[in-house]
Amino acid sequence: MANYHLGELIHEQAKKYGSRTALKYQDERGAWVNMAWTLFSERVMKAARALAEMGVKTGDNVGVYSQNMEQYLVTDFAAFANRAVVVPMYATSSPEQVNYIVNDASIKILFVGEQFQYNNAYKVQQEREILQKLIVFDRQVVFQPEDTTSVYFDDFIATGENSRSLALVNARLKQLKMDDLAAIIYTSGTTGEPKGVMLTHANFIAAFRIHDVRLTFFSEKDVSMCFLPLTHIFEKAWTYYCLYKGALVVVNRDPKEIRETIKRVRPTVMSNVPRFWEKVYEGVKETMESVSWPLKWLFQDAVKTGRRHNLDYVNQGKRAPFGNRLKFLLYRHTLFYLVKRVVGIERGNFFPVAGAPLSDTINEFMQSIDVPIIYGYGLTETTATVSCFVEPGFTIGTVGTVMPEVEVKIGDNNEIMVRGGTVMRGYYNKPEATKEAFTDDGFFKTGDAGRLTARNEVVLTERIKDLYKTSNGKYIAPQAIETRIEEDKYIDQVAVIGDERKFVSALVVPNFPALEAYARKQGIRFNSTKELVENQLVHDFIFGRIELLQSRFTNYEKIKRFALLPEPFQMEKGELTNTLKLRRKVILERYASIIEQLYA
Repeated sequence: MANYHLGELIHEQAKKYGSRTALKYQDERGAWVNMAWTLFSERVMKAARALAEMGVKTGDNVGVYSQNMEQYLVTDFAAFANRAVVVPMYATSSPEQVNYIVNDASIKILFVGEQFQYNNAYKVQQEREILQKLIVFDRQVVFQPEDTTSVYFDDFIATGENSRSLALVNARLKQLKMDDLAAIIYTSGTTGEPKGVMLTHANFIAAFRIHDVRLTFFSEKDVSMCFLPLTHIFEKAWTYYCLYKGALVVVNRDPKEIRETIKRVRPTVMSNVPRFWEKVYEGVKETMESVSWPLKWLFQDAVKTGRRHNLDYVNQGKRAPFGNRLKFLLYRHTLFYLVKRVVGIERGNFFPVAGAPLSDTINEFMQSIDVPIIYGYGLTETTATVSCFVEPGFTIGTVGTVMPEVEVKIGDNNEIMVRGGTVMRGYYNKPEATKEAFTDDGFFKTGDAGRLTARNEVVLTERIKDLYKTSNGKYIAPQAIETRIEEDKYIDQVAVIGDERKFVSALVVPNFPALEAYARKQGIRFNSTKELVENQLVHDFIFGRIELLQSRFTNYEKIKRFALLPEPFQMEKGELTNTLKLRRKVILERYASIIEQLYA
């Protein structure tokens, strides 16, 4: 396929696809709307001209602080047409986080989504003279009485209707360069302050090219659910790739409504984090435990048949025996189809998964019930994918084979290092951090520990910064333990403790609906989640389940003591990053007294 600069991609696709639907989204009333490629191109050009009229220059940074909306994508490509740089911010970001990015990236114009983002951005605008204008996507947002500078998006794009702005944008479109900076994406900042990752148009085009080689079964016939935040490199790069392929992109605006949206849209592809599939797994297992014995046996046989067919034969490039093929086809069109239809994924072509460790148990289960997960590994600094599953021939326990044109080697402390066309230019305004991030021969140091197999597959072991060393000198990989324990239906979140401690402990957040149901069945009385987690019978019950899950760990890796928490870790409290990773430093400080009791 032609490797168009992102500034011209939508317009070239409009010439090819015309009135075909490019985007599907919900308006303010909740009605679903189709946007044709020609209309998408037209709106991008109007927004591009309005940006030019507003004084945006080549190389300027344009901020976007919003949940997923169709205007978000229009804004991105309008900025690219002006050779400007998009700086996305999570819709859940606090005023302090927005303030940091606005200041660091010198953002003069900030596009915001709904009332929450507008209120926070307006507060920042009062504190930062550099932030001159807010452009609001949602017309239902109520402006502050004293606000005289903010405008609604639809009013904004009307400002470019003149010959001067048209000439300016057309001139810039003629000057597009692949080494233009496309985006500055700020990392979550689990340790220290966030860093702005600089990605060029060449980075994105390289990502498209290597995915074309790997994902040969993806085409313009696919329907992609845009669910993860477009601020996240995984969703941003994936959605751009879908547009490059000509696939239909359906924009999910409210993450809380994703279950209903999936059932309505029934996508064929959808990038997601492991947490989504953990919830699907828990739901299926819980349903199967509640049915009669014959149905339970039937489902267990179906999973066993699917595992044998998909993993032992098809994935190995072998033809399954006739009996197994016959049984698998029967289950595929009955039990497996019903399970997938309940979720809304029965039309699934494949589902990319990355962003955090995915349990091997859950991965194997999904493959067995004919949910084609493509598990991968990547970072913001590598324009997402470094490695992912190949079909057939993937190996459970790995994060897939290294992508074409990407080099991976293992450095000191088993650190994974990456070189290739998808690797970032560097960190914005941080030359020292950029220098530290690269080796002398140009490999990016990921900060992740792992190894390469003989088949060039990546096996992740841990984030190097997260490794704990007990007071006995033993190294502990907390993520591996947490991923295993979180497989349990009664456990929602786990934070493993152990650095410079005599043994490993943990803070455990139960899956309260499941645990409350268990407690009622056992006659355990409670009036609050606090009473529930303080009950010794509940503690002993959870301890028994943790013990079973830890059987494969060595003795020094096992959780010896734990505390049950009455409420989950939250982004709003700073305990989770915007990508739902644990902020270990914050958790250690906030729960210091509870942790000390575990070691008393």
